[in-house]
Amino acid sequence: MSKYNNIIRHFKAKKLLVIGDVVLDQYIKGRVTRISPEAPVPVVLQEESFYTPGGAANVANNLASLGADVTLVSKIGDDIEGGILKRELFTRKIHTQGIFVDSNIDTIFKTRIIAQHQQIVRLDREKPPSTGLDLVKEGKILPFLRRNIKNFHAIIISDYGKGLIDSRLLAQVHELAMKHKLPVVVDPKLDDLREYGQVSCITPNKKEAETALRAISDEQRKAFGIRSTKLDNKEDIEANGRGLLNYLGIESLLITLGEHGMYLFEHNKKPFPISTVARQVFDVSGAGDTVISVFALCLAAGSIKSDAAKIANHAAGIVVGKMGAVAIGLEELNQALKGDQ
Repeated sequence: MSKYNNIIRHFKAKKLLVIGDVVLDQYIKGRVTRISPEAPVPVVLQEESFYTPGGAANVANNLASLGADVTLVSKIGDDIEGGILKRELFTRKIHTQGIFVDSNIDTIFKTRIIAQHQQIVRLDREKPPSTGLDLVKEGKILPFLRRNIKNFHAIIISDYGKGLIDSRLLAQVHELAMKHKLPVVVDPKLDDLREYGQVSCITPNKKEAETALRAISDEQRKAFGIRSTKLDNKEDIEANGRGLLNYLGIESLLITLGEHGMYLFEHNKKPFPISTVARQVFDVSGAGDTVISVFALCLAAGSIKSDAAKIANHAAGIVVGKMGAVAIGLEELNQALKGDQ
């Protein structure tokens, strides 16, 4: 049995907690045969329509598809879309007891209209996060975390910048994770990555990592050996990634670079480049969700971070070849890993 197979066979025994902003995604697919006489826009003849979990719910969906026992913590509105999202999660065997209804918000809802395998338009419905004391978070979400966090093997914070993830929640998660010695992996949205605290790993994409570099003062960049705020070549990626890791003081940093693969940074180790394995790039939506879900699940299964990153890279290579944010299955992941042992 290969080392990767040995990691993957432990997936089903692991319990993962996902905390983050959830979205209900709707896909409407059809074909275009004419332009509307009312306006210069294509007329899409609808052939199928379906819903999928989005945002942090897509991270949970990836984990469940790989056999993990997943609990999702978030908020939804008191609306039809929230009910549909919970139904979609239930059919995928994702635990929803950590999802609470907030009558002051709408469930975030995104509709994508696709024709001839091309997205024509996306319609989003969401409200900006409210200010002031969040009674649902204080009265339901934080007590739920305090009661249940000890039951998990790893925690994923999936921040989509929609208001759920804030300093109060992060402080509570960090305290509980430290107490129970649980790995915490973060998909970030905040510009200053230090706000996520002393986590096991942060997984920014190129744009997010460059934003984080710009948030550091010139004096501090110089002190940590950061050459620039760009990640455009091997030398800058390695110097700036290493400097960002030391600046943050976290265990590891996994920067995803799209078609250029990813880079893993750990203390007292050389930067670890991982080339992309994608045969074709059809749709990059959801690739970040796949990376963080597979990476965290591998850590929970006892993997070292470099192997976890390699497995996550193979998983991302599969999903970018598909339309929409889709979950990867165990069989296709095992198949993809056969040539890399």
